Amino acid sequence: MLTRHFPRLWIGLWIPVCLPAIGFWQSAVSGQKATPPHADFAREVLPVLKAHCFQCHSGAQQQGGLSLDSRASLLTGGVSGPSVIPGIGGKSPLVVRALGLGGKARMPLGFAPLTATQIALLRNWIDQGAVWPDASKAKKHWAYIPPRRPKLPKVTRIGWVRNPIDTFVLAKLEHVGLPPSAAADRITLLRRVTLDLTGLPPTPAEVDGFLADKSANAYSGVVDRLLASPHFGERMALPWLDAARYADSNGFQQDGDTYQYLWRDWVIKAYNSNMPFDQFTIQQLAGDLLPNATEDQKIATGFNRCHLLNGEGGAIAEEQRNIVLFDRVDVTATNWLGATLACAQCHDHKYDPLTQRDYYSMMAFFNNVPESGTPPGGGQYRIADPWIAAATDEDKAKLKAFEDQLAATKTAADTYVEAHAAELRTAQMLWETAVQANSAPKLPVPILAILQTAPASRSTAMQQQLREYFLANGAPAGLKENREKTVALTKERDTYRANLPRVMIMSDAMPRKTHILDRGNYEMPRDEVQADTPASLTSLPPGAPHNRLGLAQWLVSADNPLTARVQVNRLWQAFFGAGLVKTSENFGTQSELPTHPELLDWLAVDFRESGWDVKRLVKLFVMSATYRQSSKTTPALRLRDPENKLLARAARFRLSSLSLRDAALASSGLLDPRLGGKPVYPYQPKGIWDGLAITNERDFTYPQSKGADLFRRSLYTFWRRTVAPSNMFDSSVRNTCKVRLTVTSTPLHALTTLNDVTWVEAGRALAERVMKEAGVSPDARLSEAFRRVCARRPAPNELQILRRSLNRALVAYRADPKAAEAFLKAGESPRDTTLDPTEHAAYASVCLALYNLDEALTRE
Repeated sequence: MLTRHFPRLWIGLWIPVCLPAIGFWQSAVSGQKATPPHADFAREVLPVLKAHCFQCHSGAQQQGGLSLDSRASLLTGGVSGPSVIPGIGGKSPLVVRALGLGGKARMPLGFAPLTATQIALLRNWIDQGAVWPDASKAKKHWAYIPPRRPKLPKVTRIGWVRNPIDTFVLAKLEHVGLPPSAAADRITLLRRVTLDLTGLPPTPAEVDGFLADKSANAYSGVVDRLLASPHFGERMALPWLDAARYADSNGFQQDGDTYQYLWRDWVIKAYNSNMPFDQFTIQQLAGDLLPNATEDQKIATGFNRCHLLNGEGGAIAEEQRNIVLFDRVDVTATNWLGATLACAQCHDHKYDPLTQRDYYSMMAFFNNVPESGTPPGGGQYRIADPWIAAATDEDKAKLKAFEDQLAATKTAADTYVEAHAAELRTAQMLWETAVQANSAPKLPVPILAILQTAPASRSTAMQQQLREYFLANGAPAGLKENREKTVALTKERDTYRANLPRVMIMSDAMPRKTHILDRGNYEMPRDEVQADTPASLTSLPPGAPHNRLGLAQWLVSADNPLTARVQVNRLWQAFFGAGLVKTSENFGTQSELPTHPELLDWLAVDFRESGWDVKRLVKLFVMSATYRQSSKTTPALRLRDPENKLLARAARFRLSSLSLRDAALASSGLLDPRLGGKPVYPYQPKGIWDGLAITNERDFTYPQSKGADLFRRSLYTFWRRTVAPSNMFDSSVRNTCKVRLTVTSTPLHALTTLNDVTWVEAGRALAERVMKEAGVSPDARLSEAFRRVCARRPAPNELQILRRSLNRALVAYRADPKAAEAFLKAGESPRDTTLDPTEHAAYASVCLALYNLDEALTRE
């Protein structure tokens, strides 16, 4: 076994040593002189040292007597002598130990080794004299310098450029001598942009329409149509829900449900209405503090109430309240600043200019919420103050129906009274006489007092009050029915209102003092701090209040160096597979450098100056030649740029489990396209929630939905924190903020996409669809099924494989008709029993296989 694996181990040791030299060897072969670029200390070298060396060799941590946090300490070294020999990078111990040479352990010890690029960077820096600027003169980290719109670079292949994005990308490609890839074919491009903008595949009619449109504006028209689709908001909301740690339950023991889906629906509507991102920010962080805040603006603040709520019996309320506060600081800093501010909760940040005082000054913005930290116990729903009862669109329609019925009943009553005025006056006189003759009348005291007053002495108000009481209680049968109907409708309406969803929101109704906490311990307060922004960044805008509204205004101010960059980067990764800064959650000194820093700054400034127009930015992305490239690669490209950082081709990646489920439902015809509303409960394994039934307090039996609710988009699936949906195998946990796109590709996914009832049922429905709509020819049916899944028609050799698969399935199911019937029973959607079950099952098995093709699972 050792012999078998030794070559692989040897290659693993050889590559880091030799890769830095490969570039020089390639240059020598091409006849070009290999001149390492100037190493930018602040932008390139210092981040490597901070990320990989300082944790053991800086400040109080000086293992081996070595500190690496200044040039002097590098030259002095530790017990083994100097770490750096200026001008001789290859022999400097810093580089030698990073390579693991000289018979000593590779550094950093116990952590992943430095990459070949990082080692080459350090060596070049030392070769160039190991210049370490004085701290007072050193440049700020690039992310903390406000972006300025750079000039467009000059390029030679100008005909390839479609918008400014391409100019920056092409300039870098030309600099390294790489051409861009050819444009993707029209069907691939249509499928790509449709999935990217709506999360759904294109329909055959949409494919045909695009192929038939030969105009120059055909693709632009498709993009405009997709941006206007209500499904655009659903697609864009998904990553924001991950970032906001959205779920439909609290988490922890007795995982109580919440009504935060009202906030989820607000996000979808905000994206569909193209709400400017600055307003999107302000309303979510401080909508309740806006003048005359609307119900929607208050619901928007549910963003910061999507945290976990610990309702366990032993939970200490004040401790949990502080945990919630820590969460809000971290989520806000990650989402808008790309800052790892959580590192400063217990001490000053080791790598970025963020202090513990900065952390608690930020926390002060959120420390005025009238909350205890734990939800009240009991019942299915567990929400904590503050909250508002808010109506969904469905609720508003229902309430309007109640009001319309009550108005109609009142109109009918008024009409009756007007038509029978004289008759009712006589009836009232008789009623008054009868009541007064009663020795023990059961009447309200005010009415009894009026009756005891002589008619001539009764005021107009008394007469009106008495008449209304008579009409409501003593009127003849003509009004009795209206009265009973009014009472019933009013009671039903009030009950409905009392049961409206109660969405948790933000409020500053309980001002508190905020203190720096020693090591983050809420029981050990130290200095009091005021709400403020990190000292190393800009201050609040002039006149801005020192509350959440001021914080939100600061985040989207022109002086803030981070927000626009961070948001542009997050949107970029959604359409190009990875951010221009790969570490989209971290723009600090430990982050990866931007692959195209000038492009990032140009986009950030353009986004802000456009009025934070999200749809405009997205259209700029998808209209670029960079986006429209083919994703096909070559051995040379894979060797030169395996991560596609140069953008010499389009991104190709596995779709998320949520998108795969939606695509299967859409192509099979099962998808229910309704927007918003209460979460639904699609298929899950039997007994998946049984482990939650710890007490008799509530029933945790999984309440599987019925009918159309089974086929809603994955976005609307009920998300229980303690037991997340099992068929969404690559989703975020939704307990913490997640902003970096995670793409996974593992054979384990096939356990879901080949066996889960959702996909099996989708295969059956798709088979039924093509059997009824594509004629009787097997080739026509198979071709149509392939087209609905992959957007294109199969090639002749592919069709031959499909036909062979169909024939094998037909033989198997004709030999075992019971197996065919059992296979077709998957799922609750009705099926056409007039179809031959063995033939239907055979087509269904092929359709299920289509859903598992690499092409079907991949966004190309």
